[in-house]
Amino acid sequence: MAHVAEWKKKEVEELANIIKSHPVIALVDVANVPAYPLSKMREKLRGKALLRVSRNTLIELAIKRAAQELNNPDLEKLIDHIQGGAGILATEMNPFKLYKLLEESKTPAPAKPGAVVPRDVVIPAGPTSISPGPLVGEMQSIGIPARIEKGKVSIQKDYTVLKAGEVITDQLARILNALGIEPLEVGLNLLAAYEDGIVYTPDVLAIDESEYINLLQQAYMHAFNLSVNTAYPTGQTIEAIIQKAFLGAKNVAVEAGYVTPETVEDIFGRALRAVLLIAQELPEDLLDEKTKELLNQQAQIAVAAQPQEEKVEEAEEEEEEEEEASEEDALAGLGALFG
Repeated sequence: MAHVAEWKKKEVEELANIIKSHPVIALVDVANVPAYPLSKMREKLRGKALLRVSRNTLIELAIKRAAQELNNPDLEKLIDHIQGGAGILATEMNPFKLYKLLEESKTPAPAKPGAVVPRDVVIPAGPTSISPGPLVGEMQSIGIPARIEKGKVSIQKDYTVLKAGEVITDQLARILNALGIEPLEVGLNLLAAYEDGIVYTPDVLAIDESEYINLLQQAYMHAFNLSVNTAYPTGQTIEAIIQKAFLGAKNVAVEAGYVTPETVEDIFGRALRAVLLIAQELPEDLLDEKTKELLNQQAQIAVAAQPQEEKVEEAEEEEEEEEEASEEDALAGLGALFG
């Protein structure tokens, strides 16, 4: 049996204790994080999470040991996500908040040949501080719209040189560094996070908050409408349910011609419109001046509404206001019509 160094045994034991004492365990890749940014990251995480960098093989042994001692085989699923230069991040913060914190803590970094860019890289239009030289020819050779203006290199329009996931070439690294564009990010990349028997990967944790809030708002409105339409009272819907019931009862009363203080205006308005429809079919010499005026107003409103469909609602509101203002005059006109 091969001899195992004492420090390795101690390291595995300490890592296992860390894993067992925290509800959320995440694996992070620290392989490409320089020492200084890593120390700054530790400062940001202080009081929120414990970062422990170790060898991948020791992390694997520690996870297995903790899973066995906790009688929790689901914890071992984390082992499948160990890669690069892994470290353990132990916290009580839920995985979604942890992922967001790590992403927000990343800082821009200069271009390096062979590195993969996390997002599209765009060279913006405008003047640069670069003097004429061989670099201009290199830019033009790969399609960057560069030319000399007032003794400096100027980019004629925004130009995308790399799509997310593409690799930076030696040539592009020179150009981007000369332009001062930092396409890379320095920070901890979350590989996976474990909580309550579930392993969360970055594609699950990287949610669009605005889209998520929009979905919640839509779900709320669907639930609200369902509650109102089924007359299921809640603190949020009782007012709308009562209003709907009132309007339904009012419509029934209006249709039936049942006069109440709440329905009299609507019933009278329906009667007035019905009478004006009859008046339209009568010879003009049988109509008094007031009835003619009402018919003329109605015709003008109809004509004005035809070419401006977007103002239909405004026209209807104006018509209702005119009808209300003319109710007393209309009575006199109707009396003359049938007297």
